Amino acid sequence: MDIQEYRDREQARLAANKKRLEEGVIFVDIYSAYIDDEVVVESGAIIANNVTLKGNTIIRSGASIGQSSVIRNSEIGSGTTVEASYIYDSKVGENTSVGPFAYIRPGSVIGNECKIGDFVEVKNATFGDGSKSAHLTYIGDADVGKNVNLGCGVVFVNYDGAKKYRSTIGDDCFIGCNTNIVSPVEVGDGAYIAAATTVTEDVPADALCIGRSRQTVKENWVKSRKILKKDQ
Repeated sequence: MDIQEYRDREQARLAANKKRLEEGVIFVDIYSAYIDDEVVVESGAIIANNVTLKGNTIIRSGASIGQSSVIRNSEIGSGTTVEASYIYDSKVGENTSVGPFAYIRPGSVIGNECKIGDFVEVKNATFGDGSKSAHLTYIGDADVGKNVNLGCGVVFVNYDGAKKYRSTIGDDCFIGCNTNIVSPVEVGDGAYIAAATTVTEDVPADALCIGRSRQTVKENWVKSRKILKKDQ
């Protein structure tokens, strides 16, 4: 692309953004928003600086797309905020919070009033209304019900090296931190999974699942091995 072609393209992009501005779209910086022509941005949506919207994307009125987000072929519901995150070929409901630094991969459907927090990755999964995953979690090939809480470090172990498997989490479940869901398993409505559990079998509704090693404390172990601290 020569300089003139680049200038023409940038002028066309700026003109399109100005038209969207006149139609009621709110820009933080009209010069740094990169929006494909086919993208639909409804009046009242907020587009921050350095945002890229591509393909068959729809941003509903009242949604806020934060700095450095990239959204492709996806729908973002009214009242939803997206902060510095990537969303591809997916749908996010209303009044949901995404990011910062979340990654929603193709085939995902996020419900209303959900939270997909920092460093949470969702792939080919459904996430029911009111469910939350605040940070550091992988949700792959899963169906998560309504009002579920996923603690920090939860991993859906969906791949055995040859095939991928799917798991289901019922409504109103609590999944403790550092839990491994080894697919395929089903966790019934209202069940609790204790922190640091590895789930390899189905869990009934309203049950408590604990699957971890029992703590062992060996007193005076350090002294008996004559292990000294570096400052001694």
